[in-house]
Amino acid sequence: MTVVTRDDGAVRTITLNRPARRNAIDIPLRVELAEALEAADSAPAIRAIVLTGAGSVFCSGGDISTMEVMELQEAAERAQLAQRVIRAIWATPKPVIAAVEGAAFGAGTALAAACDRVVAARDARFAATFTNVGLAGDMGAYVSLPRRVGLARARQMLMMPEPISAATAYEWCLVDALADAGEVLELAMDDATRFATRPAQALGVIKTLLAVAPSLSPFDVLDREADYQASLFGSEDFAEGVAAFRERRSPRFGPRAGVES
Repeated sequence: MTVVTRDDGAVRTITLNRPARRNAIDIPLRVELAEALEAADSAPAIRAIVLTGAGSVFCSGGDISTMEVMELQEAAERAQLAQRVIRAIWATPKPVIAAVEGAAFGAGTALAAACDRVVAARDARFAATFTNVGLAGDMGAYVSLPRRVGLARARQMLMMPEPISAATAYEWCLVDALADAGEVLELAMDDATRFATRPAQALGVIKTLLAVAPSLSPFDVLDREADYQASLFGSEDFAEGVAAFRERRSPRFGPRAGVES
């Protein structure tokens, strides 16, 4: 299997499992990864997802050994298999955390950037290396990178793909948290466990609004905010939050409060 999953309570870890190929993304991995993400999305007991790579590398990019010149239709179908992975990350209301050890190159950088939170080892490296094989990039790179690092830096990463350090990636907001090598998954799991105790519907609204707000007028965003906020006033999470405030205790969101994902 090129993808392995494991559940720890309400957290599902999805692992790219081609360590001998530095977790390079071939066609089977694309399909299995998309299916694993979609399955995690549809599992009511799962409230947060951690995405990581087996071995010492997160993902070295697309598997160039499986690439060849092909006709437009065949190439488009191949590309859409990669896009399905990113659609699954963006479509799920559940937080997705990338745990990055070692290299995240090409599609690996795009994959990590598409997640809601990126935890990286201090010795990790990132590079958008698509142009090294004459390609321009996919897997949401033209959405995730500009939103994380800004348009100017995204342009330089894509056009001049020299690796950047984890420290630089953190400074640029491509990475959200740093950990010592070998401790990244532990920190990502801690973060995911915290997400799993937060109000699931509210987290889903946050993902949705952040995704669509940049393409809307500010006044349209105000209406969307009001609509979503109004809908949450009727949720069990909101009722629990208010009750906890009045009872001077910590709120118990999630399964213990009878809330489904």
